[in-house]
Amino acid sequence: MAATIKDVARLAGVSQSSVSRALATPDQVRPATRERVERAVARLGYRPSGIARGLSTGRTGTIGLVVPDIANPFFPGIVKAAQRRSREFGLAVLLADSDEDPATEVEVIRTLTKQVDGFVLCAPRAPDDELRSVCGDIPVVLLNRRVGPLPSIIFDNADGVRQALAHLAALGHRRVAYVAGPRASWVNRERARAVRAVAAALGLEVAETGPVSPDFEGGVAAADLVLAASVTAVIAYNDMIGLGLMSRFAIRGVRVPADVSIVGFDDIPAAALVSPALTTVAQPKDQCGRAGVDLLNDLIEDRDRPAAARLSLPTRLIVRGSTGPEH
Repeated sequence: MAATIKDVARLAGVSQSSVSRALATPDQVRPATRERVERAVARLGYRPSGIARGLSTGRTGTIGLVVPDIANPFFPGIVKAAQRRSREFGLAVLLADSDEDPATEVEVIRTLTKQVDGFVLCAPRAPDDELRSVCGDIPVVLLNRRVGPLPSIIFDNADGVRQALAHLAALGHRRVAYVAGPRASWVNRERARAVRAVAAALGLEVAETGPVSPDFEGGVAAADLVLAASVTAVIAYNDMIGLGLMSRFAIRGVRVPADVSIVGFDDIPAAALVSPALTTVAQPKDQCGRAGVDLLNDLIEDRDRPAAARLSLPTRLIVRGSTGPEH
């Protein structure tokens, strides 16, 4: 049976109210009393309940984690890492899915604000001004998005694009397509901008297609447009779109990579399971989820610390069978 505050008080030889004060406001308790309580807590393995902590600290012991689409294989890795890290801090996680809808996202944040101590917003779709407004004074960390001075953790999209295009250029490709993801996606805008800049520096032509939905069906829908653009290689906004492209190309009798090479983004598990396996730009999702919770916990513990905190995580090209020499 788990130890109770009554057990701690009995072992420490103090009242239950003294135990509560020693745990909630240790600076207001005599050192000798505090030490006896700490020894009893350690010996019994006592853990205060979330309700008790909330009453004493004014916190809920819960954070909100909002994602655009939990069915997208990119997000579960971040979610699981964030949940593991949250448990280490004794925090519960309220997970919400905005279904790729900026209005739903804003409403979810408004609804949960009173129930959580802060938010980790993963690739939020809402406009910058709405995010600033709806977040208000509550601690917030953005993942895969930057909005002014709000704390954020992103992946190095520009370098990921550079690696992908340099790889294709080395294989002899000179005309490349970019299949864009959701119009509201900050990441899509960053990748499209990087594609244009890097392609110009490498002397490559770019044909842009989209935006399309960031899923398998989006890739299928874009495939015929890509073929009509007479390119020899394509970079997809994400792996799911890349897999959709491969499926439609197979139906059209287009060989990958003999006729068209494909590069995705995200390195989801399915990317390595198809044939040919998908060349992709990997992003450290586990590290991103952990770092997001670390930063949010710091902000919750110290509201007076500077809000501006930015971290950019490295990306890595993984070459597989979907890319080959231009013929």
